[in-house]
Amino acid sequence: MHAWQFDHYGHYGETLHWTERVAPVPGEHQAVVRTAAMSLNFPDLLIIQGKYQHKAPLPAVPGVEGAGIVEAVGRDSKFKIGDRVVGFTHAGGTLADLFVVHNNSAWTVPPHVTDEQAAALSVVYGTSYFGLECRAHLQAGETLLVLGAAGGVGLAAIQLGKLMGATVIACAGDQVKLDICKREGADHGINYKTEDLVERVKALTNGNGADVIYDPVGGEIFDQVKRCIAWGGRLVVIGFAGGKIPSIELNRILLKNMSVLGLAWGQYLDRGMPEPGQAQLKFYDWLAKRQINPVIYRTLPFSEAKEGLRLIESRQVYGKVVIKR
Repeated sequence: MHAWQFDHYGHYGETLHWTERVAPVPGEHQAVVRTAAMSLNFPDLLIIQGKYQHKAPLPAVPGVEGAGIVEAVGRDSKFKIGDRVVGFTHAGGTLADLFVVHNNSAWTVPPHVTDEQAAALSVVYGTSYFGLECRAHLQAGETLLVLGAAGGVGLAAIQLGKLMGATVIACAGDQVKLDICKREGADHGINYKTEDLVERVKALTNGNGADVIYDPVGGEIFDQVKRCIAWGGRLVVIGFAGGKIPSIELNRILLKNMSVLGLAWGQYLDRGMPEPGQAQLKFYDWLAKRQINPVIYRTLPFSEAKEGLRLIESRQVYGKVVIKR
């Protein structure tokens, strides 16, 4: 088979190359899938640089989610040859002709879900659903502040927040992205580059602050949002796309009676928990009812995978970049 492979860690422009690679063989609870579509995520940049928490043995292939048709199965695989599936691969592997999925982190795809939708669904909606429902316990009538709101997980959080009955405030760095956020259901938008984020949140919430803050960014913006959370609020830490890992003073947590919650969606899969599979069925149902819909910025052929990574690196994208056969 062929794959986009890196032999050493570094920038994708220097390390990633299209090459022939030995086809994978399924293990005991695994299946091998022929890729129809995959989507790129911010962690792919980190995987190639060796900065992600999971590292595959070199030489390695990026790509943490993909959809396609099962070509081979291992003993005790829950799939059969010919099944159409989508899977999550924590250490990468989907930017290739073939990739391996495990029973714990792959699901069949119903006919009403396209390959592009399947490839763009699981990670961003899984992350946002578990962050808002399972960690923050977002309630109808509460106010949700979404950082990095025009990204894949951000737009998923907006859609799910509205589905859960919240008032959603989207935070992004330009008007085009804020317009996208409002199109996807956000009630209010804040341009953190031109507006005082803290004062705007307070103004939009009658001085109360946001009940739930969804943060995939970290960095310097975290220092602002920790000052505009409501009493009894929940701040959900998703990731650090801003680069810097921030900190928070314990006295602030005490005085606000607030909770700071971490969310690593992939660990639910690694631990073999049933909730991700149950959530996946909900996503399919909501998609059929048009209550959610993955926002796809661009669909590119496999030959333009580096361009997809460049778009993510440049922060030009909103939603997802899908690579399709």
